[in-house]
Amino acid sequence: MAEQPATDGAARAWRERAAAGGAARAWLSRQSGEAGPHHAIVRNVNTPGAQALGDDGEEPGGAWGQAARRAGEGTGRRTDFVQSLDRGLAVIRCFSSEHPSLTLSEVAERTGLTRAAARRFLLTLQELGYVGSVGRQFSLRPRVLALGYAYLSSFSVAQIAQPHLEDLAEELHESCSVSVLDGDDLVYVARASANRIMTISLTVGTRLPPYPTSMGRVLLAYLPEAELDEHLSRTELRKLTDHTIVDPQELRAVLATVRFQGWAAVDQELEAGVRSIAVPIRDGSRKVVAAINSSAHAARVPMRTLEKEFLPRLVDCARQIDSELATRLSGGARSVM
Repeated sequence: MAEQPATDGAARAWRERAAAGGAARAWLSRQSGEAGPHHAIVRNVNTPGAQALGDDGEEPGGAWGQAARRAGEGTGRRTDFVQSLDRGLAVIRCFSSEHPSLTLSEVAERTGLTRAAARRFLLTLQELGYVGSVGRQFSLRPRVLALGYAYLSSFSVAQIAQPHLEDLAEELHESCSVSVLDGDDLVYVARASANRIMTISLTVGTRLPPYPTSMGRVLLAYLPEAELDEHLSRTELRKLTDHTIVDPQELRAVLATVRFQGWAAVDQELEAGVRSIAVPIRDGSRKVVAAINSSAHAARVPMRTLEKEFLPRLVDCARQIDSELATRLSGGARSVM
C-alpha cells in the first residue's frame, strides 16, 4: 500500500479507533469500499423511489445492507446474519474514554445509522440498563461491564497470566501486557501497569493495529500463510511515527524474522518514545494463542537492554503461563480461544 505521511492526525486516528473499539465501522468500510478504516460509513440518503426502510430504520440497499450481504457471500451469513444485533453492538462501541457521553446526532454520525434508527437502539439499550441519559447526552452504564466480564472470567490465558504479569512488572519496573488477535485488531486481555509512558490509555479491552506493535507482530508471525495474506490485504499500513514500517514486503520480512527467532521488538513504531519486546504464549498443543510484552520509554531503556535483560524474563514468564495453561486444559478446561 502507498506510504502515508507521518502526521499527528494518523496517530490520533488509531487512538480514536483503539479507544472507541471501532472495529465494526472499519470492517464495514472495508467491505463496502466506501471509506478508509478511520472514517464513518457514508450511508445512502433516502430518495424518492428508494427501497422501503428496514425494521431498524436503514435502507436495505444502503451501506450497512450492502456490506452485510457482501460479508454473507459464501459464509452462510446471507440468511443468518442479524444486522440489528450488529448495529446495536456498534452503538455500544461508539462510546469511548474520549467520548464518554454523546448526543443522538453524534451516535448516528459515529455509527453510520439514521437518527431514527440510532434513537431506537439507544432507547432499547436504555430500557435494558446498558445506557443512561442526562438531558440530551447518552452514556454507558456499569451493566455493560458484564458483557466483557463473561469472556474474561472464562478466558484461561487472561486468568492465568495476570498474577505472572504483576510479578514481572514489579521485577522489571515496567508495564507488561498480554494480548490476542480479534479479527484484524490486537486486543489487550490482561495488563499490569508500572507507570504510564504512552499517550494512548492502555487497559484491558484496548484495541490497537497489530503491525506496529511487538505483540501484534508475534501473533501475525505465527498465523498460517493464507491467513496472514488475507490480513495484510485488508490492512492499511499507516505511518504512525517516523519509524513505522509501512512497506508490506518489509513487514513480511520482519515477521519472518520474528517467527524464526521467537520474539519481536519494536522501536517507536506505534508511538514516539516507546519501545517494547514480546514473546508468544502457547497452549498445550504448542499453538500460539496470545503474546506477552513489556514496554519502556526509549530515553530510559536502550534496545540492547530490552533484548539482553527483558527478553529472558519474558521468555521465562511465558513458559510458566504455557505450563499452567497446558495443565488447566488437560484437566478439562475449555479451549482458550
